[in-house]
Amino acid sequence: MKLTGRDLPKLWLPLLAALAMFLVAGLLVWGSQLDAGKAEQERSVATAAKNQIEQRLRQVRTEEQEIRERTQLLQQLQNSGITGDEKRLDWMEMLRETQRELRIPGMSYEFGAQTSLDKGEDATYTWFSSPLLLKLRLLHEEDLLNFLARVEKNARALVIVRSCKLVPLPSQANGREVMAQLSAECDMQWLTARPASGKK
Repeated sequence: MKLTGRDLPKLWLPLLAALAMFLVAGLLVWGSQLDAGKAEQERSVATAAKNQIEQRLRQVRTEEQEIRERTQLLQQLQNSGITGDEKRLDWMEMLRETQRELRIPGMSYEFGAQTSLDKGEDATYTWFSSPLLLKLRLLHEEDLLNFLARVEKNARALVIVRSCKLVPLPSQANGREVMAQLSAECDMQWLTARPASGKK
């Protein structure tokens, strides 16, 4: 079948309708792509906002956990007597009582001047150190370990043993000293903490 000039006016309307349909279809595709792009952008913004909220929530939970841990540590410090002023008289009485309980033949001690360990890093507490030179006369090495363990447990301070020297004693023939076999000399630090200035 051949197209003639008379057929063109008859095809004009269907061609125009097909062109209009292609144009409408193109506009619909273009509009849907715009909508998809806009939806993707909104989804990205919502995802970023959600991630930011989740990050902030994690940060708040971490801060809550740190506050809980610090509160527990503070409570433990207060319960152990580490916080507050130096309790030197209590410490001396505790040393004498420990000597009596463990039947240590001889003991002498000397507390040095208390010094601040504050380096400005912890704004909550200021730490103080009280040095102690402890000399004991012992029957056995185990007596030293028991004495130090008892002191660390009962002292109302954080007790750090820096060093201890044990030496055998020469034979002696007078009084209770006859029982002592060893001499111990220990360098110790007794730490206490006080709220930093301005903190209660």
